[in-house]
Amino acid sequence: MREYYSITELTREFDISTRTLRFYEDEGLIHPARRGRTRLFRPSDRHLVRLILRGKRLGFSIAEIREIIQMYKEPPGEVGQLKLLIARINEKKEDLRQKRRDLEETLAELDQAEESCVERLAELGVST
Repeated sequence: MREYYSITELTREFDISTRTLRFYEDEGLIHPARRGRTRLFRPSDRHLVRLILRGKRLGFSIAEIREIIQMYKEPPGEVGQLKLLIARINEKKEDLRQKRRDLEETLAELDQAEESCVERLAELGVST
């Protein structure tokens, strides 16, 4: 295992910008070592970037990601982190289910509106 990764290596590996990595650093999510102005990312930082990006893909905010990461470092530790993560996942799933219900309802309303328009056009003797 390597001791350090450069910012360029991580940006290429994860297809993100240097600005994104600096943002995660500013938010206190990662803590690269410094040699002068050069940031040196440890394997643990690399792992955190992977987790942060996964959290973002799953719809978690930076604040939620920070809370989950911080939970691992402090009591109740990994068990607490996993329980919190399960709770947050369930919340996200329910949000997505509600959005799906809302979308299905909107699509049904649009279908109904379209059907009404087609019927009215037929009454006016216009074909579609």
